[in-house]
Amino acid sequence: MRILLIFLFIINILNADYNKGKEIFDNKCASCHKGYISFSKLKENYFQRNNKLLKLEIPTVNMLAWAIMESSRKIGDPNDPEMRVIEIEEYLKEYLGNPDLNNSICDSHVLKYYKKKEPMKITEEEASNLAYYFMDYKKNRLKNSSSKVKVLDKKYNEEELLNQAQKEGKHFLVYATSQSCYFCKKMKKDVLDLEEIQEKINDDYIFLEVDVDFVSLPFNLKKKFKGMTPTFFVLTQDGVLLNIYPGAWVKKDFIEILKENL
Repeated sequence: MRILLIFLFIINILNADYNKGKEIFDNKCASCHKGYISFSKLKENYFQRNNKLLKLEIPTVNMLAWAIMESSRKIGDPNDPEMRVIEIEEYLKEYLGNPDLNNSICDSHVLKYYKKKEPMKITEEEASNLAYYFMDYKKNRLKNSSSKVKVLDKKYNEEELLNQAQKEGKHFLVYATSQSCYFCKKMKKDVLDLEEIQEKINDDYIFLEVDVDFVSLPFNLKKKFKGMTPTFFVLTQDGVLLNIYPGAWVKKDFIEILKENL
């Protein structure tokens, strides 16, 4: 049986890829499923506002990708991608053909807000392409997203920054640094330049780098700044200060900083 499934997988892989899956999703699914909304915004919507903030009746595309690939109900074994794509294909065909919320892989807490979808038939080829789309969604979103670090110059516009944060539902992470700071350079090399860290920042934060020798800190942070570099400031999407973290941090502790402010 496994040999047969692998054979079918090889046939499908010849014609399946992320871009074709994205085109299918955009044409057939995007009219209902909204685009990316940060998980911090989604958590606020569901767990603090009882869905009154976003009023979602169906999961966003990143919620679908996360449920399929990373949630406790994820489909398939991450260590067996060949079998995993087949299992995702089968699930998509079965669920879309009979969209029963009891068979959903979404978090049970949010299911009560969703309406039942109408059945939709998809071909084997479409299911295969969609499977690749969801499997590579996160990697491609991060690759194609705007710069992970926004280096502020003297002409930055606070209103534009606030509008971006509110639109994307992200906090601010303001990084006070200077060209002469040894520990800034060390932390950049050991922590901030790591792809894992950049992904975690970009998921929930707008990262603003400020060389304090030449550029003023935004959002009146100069009043709170003690002159130490590096210093990290975490603010809400409205520019309200949450926490200040002076000094350099190792990877493990910096990840905890990112988590504790969400």
